[in-house]
Amino acid sequence: MKICCVVGARPQFVKAAALSRAVQSRNDTIFFVHTGQHYDANMSEIFFEEMEIPRPDHQMQVGGLSQGAMTGRMMEQLERVFLDENPDCVTVFGDTNSTLAGALTATKMHIPVAHIEAGLRSYNKRMPEEINRVLTDHCSDLLFVPTNASKENLMREGIDEKKIFVVGDIMVDALYYYKEKALKTSKILEKLGVKEKQYVLATVHRAESTEDSKKLRVIFESLIEISKSIKVIIPLHPRTRAALKATNLLDICEKHLEIISPVGYFDMLVLEQGASVIMTDSGGIQKEAYLFQVPCITMRNETEWRELVDKKYNTLVSPVDDNIVRAYHDCSYPKNWDLSIYGEGNTSQKILDVLLL
Repeated sequence: MKICCVVGARPQFVKAAALSRAVQSRNDTIFFVHTGQHYDANMSEIFFEEMEIPRPDHQMQVGGLSQGAMTGRMMEQLERVFLDENPDCVTVFGDTNSTLAGALTATKMHIPVAHIEAGLRSYNKRMPEEINRVLTDHCSDLLFVPTNASKENLMREGIDEKKIFVVGDIMVDALYYYKEKALKTSKILEKLGVKEKQYVLATVHRAESTEDSKKLRVIFESLIEISKSIKVIIPLHPRTRAALKATNLLDICEKHLEIISPVGYFDMLVLEQGASVIMTDSGGIQKEAYLFQVPCITMRNETEWRELVDKKYNTLVSPVDDNIVRAYHDCSYPKNWDLSIYGEGNTSQKILDVLLL
């Protein structure tokens, strides 16, 4: 079987690495198309190097464009790739513009689409990610969901249950496989001069956080307030840096926060594992915080990973209120930590068992 994986952003590289290892163990063929959505070396190149992912067979350059222009350019170029390669299946991951472009292009060409990490819903259609995931789900032939709650979301929308497979979360596969190597090889804590549990790790990158000046100000003023009692480390996304600069917040943030460039997967795992608390607007980091048993504060109005909030592994706090600092001071470990929510680290094999029937 010839499987095409469309990737373009950091979380997709992580998920594709897990699937790639599983495919290679079965002697099937997998090839990668990198859309170039994330084109910074620290957000793309380093992932392929340290995770030993096969180099993309097709490399596009569509980063830095508007939502519509980016998706359209991707579709135009993906169509040519699919015509040349004639894959048996196109696999897409998550909820980015690359996800939607791959799914729409394959569907129009009558190529089966498999969506990994399907069924998530924030029910906020102002988020571009929500639009991407809903449209991708409704044009996919196979929907691989992480939890029963995700399956129920799809069934409420009228998607045939026969197309839905509960397989766990593929990011668990990657984390379990790479975490020991990361802990042995990364020197990020030494480089930053910090020790475990003596810092807060923060990430802010979503459009809903960076394009709303009020939310952006509340988030970063809250982080600055927290930094008065503990070091706050933030690997800064290029989009967030530009937004801070545009709103005249960058200088004061650089004065009070430990702002660093985006880091590779291994360094990020070590930063997550060593943090006392993680504060984020990222979906993937919410899950990684849970897997490392680190309390997490999600600075958003809603989350796709509702089960983590329900089980008290994650605190959801609105960035339009002044409650972020209070949420940090109230944050604590749950008494019992159940690590089985997203599977046992064999999601890739379960996906291939279905794909290769």
